[in-house]
Amino acid sequence: MSNAFFKVPVAKNEPVLSYAPGSPEKAALKSMLKTLKSTAIEVPMTIGGKKIMGEGKIAIHPPHERNHTLGWHGKADAKMVNQAIDAALEAKKSWENMAWQDRAAIFLKAADLLSGPYRAKMNAATMLAQSKNAFQAEIDAVAELCDFWRYNVQYMLDIYNQQPESSPGVWNRLEYRPLEGFVFALTPFNFTSIAGNLCGAPALMGNTVVWKPADTQVYSAAVIMEILEEAGLPAGVINLVFVDGKTAGEVIFNHADFAGLHFTGSTGVFQTLWKTIGNNISNYKSYPRIVGETGGKDFVVAHSSANAKQVAVALSRGAFEFQGQKCSAASRAYIPKNLWADVKKYLLDDLANMKMGTPEDFTNFINAVIDEKAFDKISSYIAKAKTDQNVEIIAGGNFDKSKGFFIEPTVIVAEEPHYVTMCEEIFGPVLSIYVYEPEQFEKTLELVDTSSPYALTGAVLSRDREATNIAIEKLRNSAGNFYINDKPTGAVVGQQPFGGARASGTNDKAGSVFNLLRWVSPRTIKESFVPATDFRYPFLNEE
Repeated sequence: MSNAFFKVPVAKNEPVLSYAPGSPEKAALKSMLKTLKSTAIEVPMTIGGKKIMGEGKIAIHPPHERNHTLGWHGKADAKMVNQAIDAALEAKKSWENMAWQDRAAIFLKAADLLSGPYRAKMNAATMLAQSKNAFQAEIDAVAELCDFWRYNVQYMLDIYNQQPESSPGVWNRLEYRPLEGFVFALTPFNFTSIAGNLCGAPALMGNTVVWKPADTQVYSAAVIMEILEEAGLPAGVINLVFVDGKTAGEVIFNHADFAGLHFTGSTGVFQTLWKTIGNNISNYKSYPRIVGETGGKDFVVAHSSANAKQVAVALSRGAFEFQGQKCSAASRAYIPKNLWADVKKYLLDDLANMKMGTPEDFTNFINAVIDEKAFDKISSYIAKAKTDQNVEIIAGGNFDKSKGFFIEPTVIVAEEPHYVTMCEEIFGPVLSIYVYEPEQFEKTLELVDTSSPYALTGAVLSRDREATNIAIEKLRNSAGNFYINDKPTGAVVGQQPFGGARASGTNDKAGSVFNLLRWVSPRTIKESFVPATDFRYPFLNEE
């Protein structure tokens, strides 16, 4: 039993290593890539602390090398999903009653394991199975996930320290109970850190979790589970299942103890899940918490006063890092005519110097998109643009899936601001540009605000403060993460809490106190030291 108010280590952002030539981290990562590449493994699920392969044997291939097999995983059936729920509910009582400092210690240790002995393995797994280059893997799978785990502990303490006032003779307290039931974490392929946070944040607050990662992320998901277990996570707190969405949904969303959904993925899937939960609302013990970060059609707006080179770099990095497979990626840009010639020149120069290929070659900036379904969708937009009038492809436009799912960084210039690629989410290396008349800046801002149902990220580049302020005001509801003179990607935990509204999600800001508050159910406790012994109040007395 504790007899002190403990202070946790002050959270600091994990340093992003450079992987420069001759660096020890580069040597360690290259060695780990060779080790993982040369050893095909079976990747198990984790249910109640037990390793289970499940049904079938599904091969895991690098997106950039379709003929190579990294390993195999199985699938859960409905019975296994029920077993995961049972394991979560069985572990719940002891986990939620564990002292907060012990829960904190597990995640703090996990962060140190990740940044230390597991750094190369986590990066290599993400590079191979999700086709990320070394730098993109480092900022995601290591730095950001460490930040989530460390800052969440600090935010947990910020919440617990929020206590009410007490009047004479009364002690008022707030306790922050975990939700009654289990939480379902449904995580995407594109960020290993999101996978670790969506299951980890509810667990830190005392909840138990059933976690379904994307099929294309199971390889690195298993490494996350390995780290958490080595850090001391008890069996059943987080249950990792590989299962198709329909099977998971039929079991989980019909279960009386379903208490919350932590989701990152497409807007369409999220809206379907929300409807399903709504239709089943009378079956649940409590109203489930629904937290989701979904799509984006993220914008860059340049004012006529902007620096053309800075605009071009914001576009080349913002649109094409990790092949544009970020919900925050720059997907549409609005460039004034007075800057366009220079922006175009600098942008094309950048693209001409971007190499594409396997992430195992550290000189490649561009790698493969995640799978054939994504390849076919993205390439269909490019193919259509090649035949459409009033559209010009000024860079890229080629794609090939014979060896891996490679799509060149593609830039489309549209004469019509409502052209399909200016409005619809593509989630790939495609940037659409509309060139506007400089005097139409405010009208263009209205186009930005109304051309897409999303409101995730956006950026304005300007050296005119008045113009910047106009953009801030007119685009107030257009992006949950708004950038001034920067690209619209790269949010850092503890610095820019991430999330958007409209069709982009519930804006509960991953990696912040706002998100953690969704995973608790506060209870107010009033304790009177000297209880009343007479029902009568003074107002009942006359002279």
